[in-house]
Amino acid sequence: MKKRERLLELIRKKALFIAPITLTSGRKSDYYIDCRLITLNPEGATLTAEILFDILKGKDIDALGGLSIGADPICGAFSVISYQKGKPTPTFIIRKKQKRHGKQRLIEGPLKKGSRVVIVDDVATTGDSLLKAIDVVEDYGCKVLEAIVLVDRLEGAREKLTKRGYELKSIFTREDVLKNEQKNS
Repeated sequence: MKKRERLLELIRKKALFIAPITLTSGRKSDYYIDCRLITLNPEGATLTAEILFDILKGKDIDALGGLSIGADPICGAFSVISYQKGKPTPTFIIRKKQKRHGKQRLIEGPLKKGSRVVIVDDVATTGDSLLKAIDVVEDYGCKVLEAIVLVDRLEGAREKLTKRGYELKSIFTREDVLKNEQKNS
């Protein structure tokens, strides 16, 4: 089985929940895709990072990161895979709120000003979390090349990012995940 097919199978079996829920965006939904159950799983994290590495092969990027908490396990796994594949790429995490103690960082990790970065997240709905990450990184002095998510719910994120001049790529879409809907309870 190919990496992408196996990752989709894992998402359908372990992360898809068919039940009414309120999403982070505040929207109501009949289903929930909890990708942290995938990106915090050894096999799921590895597959996610390997697929991301393949997508970014040949691109000139300096770092990869995103907003905590959806991006955290993706960044950790990507950092390891990029090293193992001979193209070590630093990763970073953006806090939801700036620390009030210590160095009072909003961005954690070895991100340097002027870096060309890719923003990642587990799931995109409205795109607001991705845009928050983009704004923080650009305010820091970096150039965002694109954003990539594990699953795009197809609820406006792509259009919102396009309006701001960014491309949103996804490994899967809602249709991929919900095809032959499998209930996980």
